[in-house]
Amino acid sequence: MNNYSDFSGDIQKCLEVLRTGGVILYPTDTIWGLGCDATNSSAVSKLFEIKKRPENMAMVVLMNSEVMIENYVKEVPEIAWQLIEVTEEPLTIVYPGAKNIATNVIAKDGSIAIRLCKDNFCTQLISRFRKPLVSTSANFSGEKSPTIFSEISSDLLKKADYVVSYRQKDNSTTKPSSIIKLGIGGEIEVIRK
Repeated sequence: MNNYSDFSGDIQKCLEVLRTGGVILYPTDTIWGLGCDATNSSAVSKLFEIKKRPENMAMVVLMNSEVMIENYVKEVPEIAWQLIEVTEEPLTIVYPGAKNIATNVIAKDGSIAIRLCKDNFCTQLISRFRKPLVSTSANFSGEKSPTIFSEISSDLLKKADYVVSYRQKDNSTTKPSSIIKLGIGGEIEVIRK
């Protein structure tokens, strides 16, 4: 586990950018991502624009605690708590009934995709920011997702308001999270393994 001092400067810069509606490029618990304040619609629009992604495609939101999930989901299906408890690998859960979040983060059916982060950098950043973060892969829409920092397009790097230095030299590859969708009655649909 890394010390907070390893990335405290990055956290401070990220907070400045996030609080003014900017977009950061940062390491997540899975792959490198583009992120912004998930409660700020104009920041989310800016992120869609940078990614060249249609605004009708939902984004994943990172949170750092079960309490935070309850603040942004109308009714959390009981099965979600069991899945969170037993899952070792990063897992994105699509919940029915989003609330208190930017409307352009919510899918057409009213659902929201949330991943509870266990990564030290992300949990510290979310904890200090006190709001959830949008997280989408650091690539232009339709291009391959980068597994390490050196695979990120230089054009994309120029579009972010801040690029985190922490873990740029880390070459250990990761993969996107699994995604499952939950129905209000506890139905489970596997979207990505």
